Amino acid sequence: MSAAPVDFYFEFSSPYGYIASHLVDELSKRTGRDIRWSAFLLGPVFKATGSAPLVEIPMKGDYSRHDFGRSARFHGVPFSMPAKFPIGTVAALRAFYWADAKDPALAQRLAKALYKAYFADGRDISDAKVVLEVAGETGIDAKALESGIADPALKERAKGEVDAAMAHGVFGSPFFIVEGEAFWGCDRIPMLEEWIKRGGW
Repeated sequence: MSAAPVDFYFEFSSPYGYIASHLVDELSKRTGRDIRWSAFLLGPVFKATGSAPLVEIPMKGDYSRHDFGRSARFHGVPFSMPAKFPIGTVAALRAFYWADAKDPALAQRLAKALYKAYFADGRDISDAKVVLEVAGETGIDAKALESGIADPALKERAKGEVDAAMAHGVFGSPFFIVEGEAFWGCDRIPMLEEWIKRGGW
């Protein structure tokens, strides 16, 4: 694949990001574009925009909780609303970038495993111990990962990735950018695909 990749930004506490993680491989096959995965944190975005998690916003909260499951069923994605939601995902973010530095494909596998652990299996990935357990189950050396995510250089890289996402205008999850064109949300994937096929409009 030689054409520009599609940048896929996601938050580990995002149900829609989780659903998108099940859809992007097929998107890649249909469009002939690589997908470049980038984890980020919504907390700093909420501070910058004066927003809050959907479930904490009056009226939108009940709708969102209903729509999470409905959207997952529509796309055939296993989903169970976590008992604790939303959560902080710093440990998952750092683990992702530790794996990404070694092999982006490994990072993608870890991201999928962490998403499944949280949104399908009900495991609290805000707990670094759970993140390490999930990583170990995917074949990653958990001890090496534990040391890696405590490394100041890795912490700085993870922070830099969040800052970079915001600098690119990323304000929600999932968020896609291809050749400078931004698309927010799972429901924009068909439009994103058509944009690529037509070369824009």
